Amino acid sequence: MTSSSPSENDLPDYVPVPEAAFGPALNEQGYFVGRVERNLFWVTDGTYQSAFLATPDGVVLFDAPPTIGHNLRRAVDEVAAAEGIGNTVTHLVYSHHHADHAGAANLFGDDIVRIGHTETRRLLLRDNDATRPAPEVTFEDRYTLQVGGERVELAYHGPNHSPDNIYLHFPDHDALMLIDVVNAGWVPIYNLNLSEDVPGYIGAPDQAMDYPWKHFIGGHLGRLGTRDDLVLHQQYIADIVDSAHAALASVDPTPYFSKYGANAWAGVGGYLDAVTAEAAAPVIAKYTGVLAAADVPAFTTSTTFSILQSIRLDLGTGSQVHP
Repeated sequence: MTSSSPSENDLPDYVPVPEAAFGPALNEQGYFVGRVERNLFWVTDGTYQSAFLATPDGVVLFDAPPTIGHNLRRAVDEVAAAEGIGNTVTHLVYSHHHADHAGAANLFGDDIVRIGHTETRRLLLRDNDATRPAPEVTFEDRYTLQVGGERVELAYHGPNHSPDNIYLHFPDHDALMLIDVVNAGWVPIYNLNLSEDVPGYIGAPDQAMDYPWKHFIGGHLGRLGTRDDLVLHQQYIADIVDSAHAALASVDPTPYFSKYGANAWAGVGGYLDAVTAEAAAPVIAKYTGVLAAADVPAFTTSTTFSILQSIRLDLGTGSQVHP
C-alpha cells in the first residue's frame, strides 16, 4: 500500500523568514509571556496571542486561544508570582467569536465575568460550543471596562475580519489589540486571514491608526507589532488593490469563454484565475523577503482573489454590461 503523502524532497522551498518577523524564544512548556507596559502582559505560543491585565482586584484575560490552552493559566501564575499579586482570573473579554481565539474560554470556570459584543453573544449562542460560553456583559458600540483601577476601552467599528470583531484600546498602557487583521511581520494567510468583510478588513488598519498607541497585539505569530508594521501591511494591501484594478483592465476574458463555450463555469474559472495570477505576481515579487511567507503563493494569491471579487461585487468595477 503506497502513501499519497509527499516526501520532504517533493515540497517546495521558500525564502528564509526575515529576522524581523520572529519573536522571543518560547520556554520549555511552549509559551512566552512578556510585559507590554506596566501590568499589561501578552502571551504567545509562536502562532497565537493572548493578553491579560494583572490588577489588585483580579486578572482580566483578553482572548483564550486553545493552542495556548493551559499555558494561559501557567503564564498568569508566572506573572502573579513574580509581581506578588493574586492569580485569580475574574474577567474574560472576547475579541470576537471564532473558536481559534476563544476555544479555551471554558478553562477558567463559570465564576468569571465574560464580556463581548452583542453579535459575539448571538453567534456563540448559535454555535452552542461548550468551550466558548456566551458573554453575559455585552455592548453595541462602546464599553469601558474598569477593574482594579485600570481601564480598557472596547469599541465596535463595524464588521471586518468577522461580523463582531472589536478594537481593544489600553490608553494607560500605550497598546491596541485588534485580532486577525494585521500579522506583524507576515502576510495574511488565505483570503485576508479568512476575513468575511473585505471592505471592512481593508479599512480596519485606518481605524486602528486613529488610536494613540505604541504596542500592537494582533492575535497571531510570535511578536508584538508596531505602527510601522501596520503601515507596511497597508502598503501591501494597497499594492494588491492597485494591481487588481490593473489586471481587471488588462486581461481579456474572451479566449476563456470562446474556448469553453457552454461550460460557463470553466470560462469564469479560467478568466478569474488569469486575472488573479496577473494581479498577484508583482506583489509576491515585491514583498518576498520583506514580509514573511509573501512567497507562499496560496496566501497572496488567495488574498488577491478575495480583493478582486470585492472590487467586482462591492465596488462594481470590472462588471461587464451586456450591450
